[in-house]
Amino acid sequence: MPLMSLGMFIFALDSVPYEQLARRQSWRHGKTERVGAFPASQFLGPAEDMISLSGLLVPPIAGDFGSMRVLEELASQGEAHPLVDSEGVVWGHYDIESIDRKQSVLMDNGVPRKTDFTIELRRVR
Repeated sequence: MPLMSLGMFIFALDSVPYEQLARRQSWRHGKTERVGAFPASQFLGPAEDMISLSGLLVPPIAGDFGSMRVLEELASQGEAHPLVDSEGVVWGHYDIESIDRKQSVLMDNGVPRKTDFTIELRRVR
């Protein structure tokens, strides 16, 4: 069952299964100083909407290194893609800001048995 999709890429147990989703949203407010009173404030609209997906790849139990390479290629295109959760709710269009990987438990040929990852997404519309 898919966890979420970014464009045509599906986050699932057999591809890139994230364990944690963190979202940080902010909004802009313009302020004007006033004498003897609190600053006047006006709402200017949304500022940033960032999503961080983190998890663990342990092929063949959970995840696939090839799927991580597909995500890297998607990030290299520099395009925004719709982010849709498992219930079909469209969160907006996001681009991939960064992918961090930490490999450990190396086998004798240098192939990691475990890779921790964090993927940062930024909403662009």
